[in-house]
Amino acid sequence: MADVNIYLNFPGNAEEALHFYHSVFGGDFAGGGIMRFSDMPPQEGMPPLPERCRNMVMHASLPILGGVFTLMASDAPEEMGFHVQFGNHAYINLSPDTREETRRLFNALSEGGQIEQELQDMFWGDYYGACVDKFGVRWMFNCAEKA
Repeated sequence: MADVNIYLNFPGNAEEALHFYHSVFGGDFAGGGIMRFSDMPPQEGMPPLPERCRNMVMHASLPILGGVFTLMASDAPEEMGFHVQFGNHAYINLSPDTREETRRLFNALSEGGQIEQELQDMFWGDYYGACVDKFGVRWMFNCAEKA
């Protein structure tokens, strides 16, 4: 079955971010947990892995919201040709089933970050809010449960 996921790249703090998201959403990391760059077999013709990158996150998947969505992430070290630049072009939209769960997730994800719009009833009928978490990731919340 086809699905869509968000893949987040971090400049060296992916593990910290993943453990934060795990504390908010619960569940278990898929595929045996967090894979490290040191788990990659050596590739012919490729330079050796920089020592600083060995323990960084190569890939992790965290199913959230009962497994209907998977949050994926990795570190993107400059030593390996990456340049992470956070912007305001993307949000992760969550649509929890209840206002209570919406408030819980909103409060947890906005802690240490920035609230862009407080949770409130909106003209389109949803209970809506938006925040940026302490890692610079933007979140929107749309809950259709009526008050």
